[in-house]
Amino acid sequence: MGKADYVIRVSETPSAVSASEWDALLQLQHHPTPFMRHAYLAALQNSGSATPATGWSPHFITLHDSSGLAAACVLYIKDHSYGEYVFDWAWASAYEQHGLAYYPKAVIAVPFTPVPGSRLLARDTASREALIQAIQSLCAENNVSSAHLLFGAEDDLQATTGSGWMQRHTVQFHWHNRPDGYKDFDDFLSGLNQEKRKKIKQERRKVAQAGVQFRHCTGTDISQEDWEFFYRCYARTYREHGNPPYLTPDFFQRMATDMPEHWLMFVAEREGQAIASSLIAIGASNIRADGTFPPPQRVAYGRYWGALEPVDCLHFEACYYQPLEWCIANGYARFEGGAQGEHKMARALLPARTSSTHWLQHPAFADAVQRFLEREGEGIQNYMEHLEQRTPLKKPV
Repeated sequence: MGKADYVIRVSETPSAVSASEWDALLQLQHHPTPFMRHAYLAALQNSGSATPATGWSPHFITLHDSSGLAAACVLYIKDHSYGEYVFDWAWASAYEQHGLAYYPKAVIAVPFTPVPGSRLLARDTASREALIQAIQSLCAENNVSSAHLLFGAEDDLQATTGSGWMQRHTVQFHWHNRPDGYKDFDDFLSGLNQEKRKKIKQERRKVAQAGVQFRHCTGTDISQEDWEFFYRCYARTYREHGNPPYLTPDFFQRMATDMPEHWLMFVAEREGQAIASSLIAIGASNIRADGTFPPPQRVAYGRYWGALEPVDCLHFEACYYQPLEWCIANGYARFEGGAQGEHKMARALLPARTSSTHWLQHPAFADAVQRFLEREGEGIQNYMEHLEQRTPLKKPV
């Protein structure tokens, strides 16, 4: 089937798309995440976090046939490259040096969210291919230089292969539970080499000796006061790095109201006073194995944190050790630590390759970028091999 076999609609607001149909289609994908839910994307826009005013102009593309919603995605027309975590500043600079405009460009991604997952929601291969045709038509109509699908699932990458799209790879760091599940945090530590095991124990001891204790809550048990305190911490961390926070208080209020089941919060307290907080997203992922759907794996995603007081090693405790301890206790299969950060390996988050795919309208620049990506890909492969040699896990006897 081609584009002519579908009714194609493009809306600049998520309210024009049925939330139930969108979410039902999402759950058919091999790698659904909470961040592609209709409520999450709507909250980004309706809270003022990802809007034309902040440089994210949303276009919700849907394809319908006689059976209903067959394919969908959200595409943003952008005039900058902030909030993406796949860096293309050098490409933009090269365009400028040749008197060409790199912006506006199109991005198929979840704003400010470098979490791998399905981006092209589709009922089957034919509808996914028709969705890609619709994306390229929209790009031509908006006179954009390029389209970038970021942190996509394997289906997304396969669907764009051979259509002039070019793959690019980056490295993240993810923790994996043992197949039969660790009994507790000490059982997890027993699988690490002595150096890393000793380091983690020392870091945890420093936080405890500073008089810091943690409590956690999930879903509707996270109080309004907790959400407000978390935002103070989150905003302060951004401002300490010289940037305003990407996400508004209203965004998190919408998460508390519309998606409470997907959130886990840790609050650090000292002498009865809250001093730091971390926010973890929780969900399930149908990672495809050998062409089949395995049982959904429960996955946690490290997202945001902040502190009002400096305490040595508090970041590691709030963002890694407390979440890992919770994941072990609750039978979660994986904890994704977010973008970049070799330091995560010392906390037993191991390297994982993530992928994006890119389409450039200008033939000469597309050729140049293809050559660049081939060289970069070799470097990424060498980097992965180097990291794997530095594993924190015990070597087999």
